[in-house]
Amino acid sequence: MKTVLKLIVALAVSLSLFGCSQDEHHITGAGSSFIYPALSIWAKNYDKQTNIEVNYQAIGSGGGLQQIYSGTIDFAASDMPLTTTELTKHGLQQFPMLIGGIVIAVNIPGIKNNQLTLSGDTLEKIYMGNIQYWDDQAIIRLNPGVKLPHDKIVSIHRADGSGTTFNFTNYLAKVSSQWQKHIGTNTTVAWPGDGIGAKGNAGVAAQVMQTPNSIGYVEYAYAKQNNMVITKMLNRSNKVITANAASFAAAAQHANWQAKNGFYQILTDQSGADSWPIVATTFVLIPTEARSPKIKQEVFKFFKWCFLSGNKSAEQLDYVAVPISVYQKILATFK
Repeated sequence: MKTVLKLIVALAVSLSLFGCSQDEHHITGAGSSFIYPALSIWAKNYDKQTNIEVNYQAIGSGGGLQQIYSGTIDFAASDMPLTTTELTKHGLQQFPMLIGGIVIAVNIPGIKNNQLTLSGDTLEKIYMGNIQYWDDQAIIRLNPGVKLPHDKIVSIHRADGSGTTFNFTNYLAKVSSQWQKHIGTNTTVAWPGDGIGAKGNAGVAAQVMQTPNSIGYVEYAYAKQNNMVITKMLNRSNKVITANAASFAAAAQHANWQAKNGFYQILTDQSGADSWPIVATTFVLIPTEARSPKIKQEVFKFFKWCFLSGNKSAEQLDYVAVPISVYQKILATFK
């Protein structure tokens, strides 16, 4: 009996040690699908170099926030920053990780990439349901000489809690008092009309590609990877802008990142002749009191590696790295 008991105790200790070892080599995160194209590459390369597995689920910013609030993951990624009050309430700290553009993708027979131009006003009216056909005079005035069909517009939106939606609706609220009054800004909103909902940036991209005469908003990497047709946009300075890393970076130049307010910053509708109008930042959120000091340090090590070694792969996907001056401020928060 004593021998059996010793074996059971030894087995329990062995399993416990095995579990700790596994735990130290495994980091879990969830949230933004906006950052996923870059984060998936980072995680793969980091695992090869360090044997630390980063398991990240792109379930949308809203889902990631809920999981970090409940303490079921080691970090969350959100394209909606939290205020200092919210950070304190949930015992979290945050810092910006990547900047990217939200673009307008369309599927209109005969229309090529960057052939169509839209404005914030026309975009708001499309999603509000006040512009229903592609040959509406408001769209024609922005696109002289472009042949547009008299086909009904099918609007596609995110069905899940989404930081991309937060930034898209934040932009619409800035350019339209009616949108601000009736719809507002959030990770989920009560979409007017009979548009189609899809989960994740990948879901919206797929829905647009398979739906003729549709329009949707997606992170630029998804549009680029899928060779989607995207539009140009009229920006705050009334200039027609093409979506690319340069126009995203132009908008980011006007950011004022401060550690004292949790780096809170929204980059939609920025000034500047070259600024893309719908630019978003993905923030990383980490519990102040992690499930173990070791895990918290591993999370910080991973994101420090991303800052130092991951920017090149992210830039190849047309993301914009945070400025080096901001990176230095972020390093000071790694405590």
